[in-house]
Amino acid sequence: MNKIILVFGLLTALALRSFAQEEPIRISGNAQGTTYHITYFDKENRYFAQAIDTLLNAFNKSVSLYDSTSIICRVNDNDPTVVLDAYFLECFRKSMEVSKATDGAFDCTVGPLVKGWGFSFKKKAKMDSTMVDSLLKFIGYKFVAIKDGKVIKKDPRITLDFNALAQGYSVDLVSQLLDKKHIESYIVEIGGEVYAKGKKPNGSNWKVGIEKPIDNPDGDNPLRAIVKIENKSLNTSGNYRKFYIENGIRYSHEINPKTGYPAHNTLLSATVLAADCITSDAYATSFMVMGLDKTKEFLKTHPELLVYLIFTDEKGSYQVWESPQMKDIATDAKED
Repeated sequence: MNKIILVFGLLTALALRSFAQEEPIRISGNAQGTTYHITYFDKENRYFAQAIDTLLNAFNKSVSLYDSTSIICRVNDNDPTVVLDAYFLECFRKSMEVSKATDGAFDCTVGPLVKGWGFSFKKKAKMDSTMVDSLLKFIGYKFVAIKDGKVIKKDPRITLDFNALAQGYSVDLVSQLLDKKHIESYIVEIGGEVYAKGKKPNGSNWKVGIEKPIDNPDGDNPLRAIVKIENKSLNTSGNYRKFYIENGIRYSHEINPKTGYPAHNTLLSATVLAADCITSDAYATSFMVMGLDKTKEFLKTHPELLVYLIFTDEKGSYQVWESPQMKDIATDAKED
């Protein structure tokens, strides 16, 4: 019996040593107008680059506004022959769910306003109160529905835009692919949106940084905090990256679907942790529109969402408000 225990202990030690020395596999590329980086551990040393690219290309054919032949573009063009796929249906379903939960702070019909204010690939319109009022006639998540596999619009000029959650959903899709391959330890990042599963073979957590929300044309902002994540997604939305200044007024890309104007409040960035990335993506956008106080009130009934909010106080100084659970996994960057 002692020999059996000794042999078993030796084999276990060797297995753990082998697992700890496992080298990570890294895949990177371009998709959806941005970059992606994926790291995972696999004892079989499999390389999934082709499968990932195939998946992301198929996803683009469904919800990309840059591809005139995509399903969403054909829906926006009122093509009666378009057939909705599972990708489109999930983006639509989640959009409606978050829109209802946030009382319209999130809205997948906001696209015309985003374009009008100059935050798309189309030329900026001349925005004034008359133009805003004219566009608001076609903005409202309650104006669209799916019936018998077709998108039903109150007005044919209404268009859909899933950009506020599609990238998060693409992270989920790649994560699901890795799950099907029985990968137990990985991190997927697409355009700064992240999902991490398990721990690294050495037992350490995957870590993701939260930037300081400062204007930096070089794009390399210092970190404000480091977050340890395990079986969670993380997404940060902020008004310090996409904005422009016109006639001394700063315009953010976060558009309030109710007013028709860029959101204006003290919130600089909202980081959301959730079970999946489509959810964290959608709520990060929503909170930037809602602002600090409404977000804090909303979170009282949504404890499943963990947040890290950076805002300015009445003196213009940076302040942080975070969910109680975040204190266990988020540390100041200079202390990490």
